[in-house]
Amino acid sequence: MSLAIVLLAAGQGTRMNSKKQKILHEVGGKPMFLHLFEAAEQVSDEPPVLVVGPGEPGVRDLVGDRARYVTQAEQLGTGHATLMAKPLLAGGPAAQVLVTYGDMPLLTAATMRRLAKLQAESGAAIAMLTFQGDPRSSFGRIVRATDGSVREIVEVAEARRRPDGEELLAIREQNAGVYCFEAAFLWAHIDKLPLRQARRGPEYYLTDMVETAVSRNRTVQAIVTTDADECLGAGTRQELVAVEKAFRRRANTRWLAQGVTLVDPETIFIDPDVEIGRDTVIWPHSYLQGRTVVGEECVIGPGTLLRDAAIGDRCRLEQVHIEGTTVTAGTRLRPFSVLRREEQPVPDSEM
Repeated sequence: MSLAIVLLAAGQGTRMNSKKQKILHEVGGKPMFLHLFEAAEQVSDEPPVLVVGPGEPGVRDLVGDRARYVTQAEQLGTGHATLMAKPLLAGGPAAQVLVTYGDMPLLTAATMRRLAKLQAESGAAIAMLTFQGDPRSSFGRIVRATDGSVREIVEVAEARRRPDGEELLAIREQNAGVYCFEAAFLWAHIDKLPLRQARRGPEYYLTDMVETAVSRNRTVQAIVTTDADECLGAGTRQELVAVEKAFRRRANTRWLAQGVTLVDPETIFIDPDVEIGRDTVIWPHSYLQGRTVVGEECVIGPGTLLRDAAIGDRCRLEQVHIEGTTVTAGTRLRPFSVLRREEQPVPDSEM
């Protein structure tokens, strides 16, 4: 079944207090949007559709012709942003449309595939992603029907106005903001959403598509992710810190499982495009950045920075800075050595 992916990338992220768009801020060594975009590219044969703001070149400059673009001229909410993709996709070959926000760099291709599979196999109007969250959070609460399907998403502000508000706010299952729609259902109803008064002004909420489906006796299904980090977004600098920490946790867990020793993972930073050989040991306060490749049985750190470096097997690099150059196998560098580009390391025999 053909799948189209729509990434909502028009938000300016004013709470970042930054000159650049929030999704262009880096986590894990590159713009947060790029992590999500590359995951989306793995899921569909069609280029992702990006909903961008007017006159905002950052996202276009980042991914170029790898994507298709539509412009949201007015910031009227997530439902309105999704509507912008209708002229491009409605009536096309895609029987499914997956929609999510551009500031979710930890969302995986595997989870997107699971949502698409659930929607296709169940015939649901919507398959959505949820997570078990903190009762104090601001995410919408998931209300399930007796058959396990989703009956309602209740936003926190709405819950506080309702008589059963305390009970609703105590619900741990919460909305992640990732949806896979039956395409025909989405395009038939996305332009009929009610206009709601939000904090920033009137908006059309994509979450109201759940109410639309239920009112028409269509099913809404949900998958509860086993990794709540997938659902983290970064709308503020503080949230960016939490996303960065989660990203590093995931990367370090992967390397531990692949035979690399991290002496103190909380103080070790490894970018996503780095490669590391088995039985290498990395000591605290070490940074492996860019497209660094480290061989087997190396000792890296403490206090080492490797950026776009190629390190051979069995090297020992303590308190050094290496950037854009190659270190041959078996090399042991003097502490505090700095190697950039064409500079050559001091052979072990000369130490």
